[in-house]
Amino acid sequence: MNTNPDLILASASPRRSELLRQLGVRFRVLTADIDETPELNEKPEQYVQRLAREKAQTILRSAQRPAHLAVLGADTIVVCDGQLLGKPADADQAAAMLSQLSAHTHRVLTAVCVCNDEKLQIRLSDTEVTFRALSAHDTDCYIRSGEPFGKAGAYAVQGLGAAFVTGISGSYSGVVGLPLFETAQLLKEFDVPTALDRGCPDE
Repeated sequence: MNTNPDLILASASPRRSELLRQLGVRFRVLTADIDETPELNEKPEQYVQRLAREKAQTILRSAQRPAHLAVLGADTIVVCDGQLLGKPADADQAAAMLSQLSAHTHRVLTAVCVCNDEKLQIRLSDTEVTFRALSAHDTDCYIRSGEPFGKAGAYAVQGLGAAFVTGISGSYSGVVGLPLFETAQLLKEFDVPTALDRGCPDE
């Protein structure tokens, strides 16, 4: 969605693009390459908000960014038993993560940052997701599907991974990668129109 954009999305995630389209936002994608290594003693909430902020600020400073457009950065992490679960590097890591999530409730944290040359705002979505018990067969078949790779926690709630989820307490879209309630509130603060705004006549 590049025609007359109202926003820059600092993410290559197709899921985040799809969710922004769901809101009817006109945006352009510019990807930010940042160091995602956690800092010493950094809490998960601090970590995910820092990454969202750094992604947005990296594009804000980019020469490619049209000066009048705000930038949205986001990051999603999975936390289980106090351990941060990132994207699996291989099948063994994916299997270990899925084993840890099996028959447990974990947290999915997604931070959203919107900024322009004048201000910066961040919102944090914190959602609990519960998995049923996974058999070795479940895990093996899921890994063979290829879906766990490139996904925090080695699963996609909007894909085959939904078959493992017994309950969600919080934001479904936040688990997918962009909490729409929080995002819509931020966009309003930065005067970035959604389809609701364009569909509502001026009073």
